[in-house]
Amino acid sequence: MFRERTLLIATQHEKEQVIAPILEKELGVKCLVASNFDTDSLGTFSGEVERKDDPITTARNKCLLAMELTNCDMALASEGSFGPHPSIFFAHADDEFLIFIDKKNDLEIIIRELSTDTNFNATELKSEKELRDFATTALFPSHGLILRKHKDDYSKIKKGITDWDSLIDAYHEVNTNGEVFVETDMRAMYNPTRMNVIQKATQKLADKINSLCPQCSSPGFGITDAKPGLPCEWCGFPTRSTLSYIYTCLKCNFKKEEKYPHKKNKEDPMHCDRCNP
Repeated sequence: MFRERTLLIATQHEKEQVIAPILEKELGVKCLVASNFDTDSLGTFSGEVERKDDPITTARNKCLLAMELTNCDMALASEGSFGPHPSIFFAHADDEFLIFIDKKNDLEIIIRELSTDTNFNATELKSEKELRDFATTALFPSHGLILRKHKDDYSKIKKGITDWDSLIDAYHEVNTNGEVFVETDMRAMYNPTRMNVIQKATQKLADKINSLCPQCSSPGFGITDAKPGLPCEWCGFPTRSTLSYIYTCLKCNFKKEEKYPHKKNKEDPMHCDRCNP
């Protein structure tokens, strides 16, 4: 279905470095980058261009616009969001969505990779020492930084800073009133940690594409729901832990339930609301 076809990667941030090798190996495609497509027009992490849509819609639009520009019928795009983890208190998260669209076969396959492996951070600071401390914590200089006057001031913004001399020069250039806003540069080519998460997400996407429906053999047979209710080892009461996964075909809507996906049929009482309220 995919072998020897061209897969367009809609990125201008060098994500093809980790995406292309996996998909060329797993799907047999030939990857091409949409070099004339400005993905920043749909939103930037630093905020000077607001992202107007949710991550999946934005990634889908990247694919569709890039395919229109290049007259290609198969594309992939990713979109990341950064902020507090939805369930782990005080932890930041990298929430990556990858979308694969094949117009020829009327396929759209989406995966999500939620990871706490991120250096995402931002703050206002008032001295070179504070800047150096922030930079060290943010894994600088292997990971880039962005500087501007204030959080909401984009009149003078310095991106992609990856060496100490440039960082200090940029600090003095944008520092007009004693304060500077610094943030981690979350664009993939300036953030190896994020690039690693995208690599994991790409492998997950390849595995899902290669997972075929038992009924109609369409690609993308994957998990669409998780049922809680794994019984407690002590009292047998249903817990919030996963009892089963539901797999659904995107084409024929065939469903399959896989019980005990984590290879255990009882839950530790510490996770039981009755035994450990």
